[in-house]
Amino acid sequence: MTTALVTDPDDDAPVTPRPFLKWAGGKGQLLRQFQPLLPASYGRYFEPFMGGAALFFCLQPKRATLTDVNAELIDCYRAVRDRVDEVIAALGRHAYEEAHYYKVRDVDPASLTLPERAARTIFLNKTGFNGLYRVNSAGRFNVPFGRYVKPAICNPPQLRACSAALQGVELEVRDFERVLDHAQEGDFVYLDPPYSPVSSTANFTSYSARGFGFRDQERLAALFAELDGRGVQVMLSNSDVPEIPPLYKRFKIDRVAALRSINAKSDARGRVGEIVIRNYGARRSRKAAPADKAG
Repeated sequence: MTTALVTDPDDDAPVTPRPFLKWAGGKGQLLRQFQPLLPASYGRYFEPFMGGAALFFCLQPKRATLTDVNAELIDCYRAVRDRVDEVIAALGRHAYEEAHYYKVRDVDPASLTLPERAARTIFLNKTGFNGLYRVNSAGRFNVPFGRYVKPAICNPPQLRACSAALQGVELEVRDFERVLDHAQEGDFVYLDPPYSPVSSTANFTSYSARGFGFRDQERLAALFAELDGRGVQVMLSNSDVPEIPPLYKRFKIDRVAALRSINAKSDARGRVGEIVIRNYGARRSRKAAPADKAG
């Protein structure tokens, strides 16, 4: 398929799908900087750290596999894909009140139906402190109540647009290394892992109970190299910190800047440097798979 970003041509156009969850390191504001860095064409699209899936929603690939180790996140996307009207109805039963927030936070997700679990995830995401997703050592969500002015808990047209974009998309709970079982020559894999922290107050690696440390960054670099050896087109985002570029010496590294608003401390939010690592572009030597036909 040909790589193209999907945008709204005017205010009266149909709703374009965009991330319905806030996510630390979300790529919505970087999409324009990403555009010249994307492959010209590719076979299947893979995103092993799906998070808010901003790049997926903009590209809207015809063939895609989105995965994550966060089972609550995958359940949320499955519910929006398959039972969006029930998710919207369940969201309508939530209210932006502190007591209600903590009551919902304490509910065991396993006791809820799939649409109710998705609504819980979206509600906590929209009303928790600064949009953080953080779990304790037992894997339980532990972000405190956030202070907002009339937060938008439910946007039905946007959720329905996301549901339409997710039709036919494979959604699975998997470790990122499992992409090796599926990606083939000419496919496109976008890797957006929990970033290596730029400071002690900017650590967003606790999205799962086991965390994501430097050893995981090394595993990720080894995966990147193996995918490259197979002829898979790979693009990876990470924070611009000294320990990351040496892991990718053989590959092309570009720098972009993002304004990050998700941090536990307000004085640590602001513009931060990020790197984009690719195994194609100026050094591409392999031919990509034929693009999918439109329609």
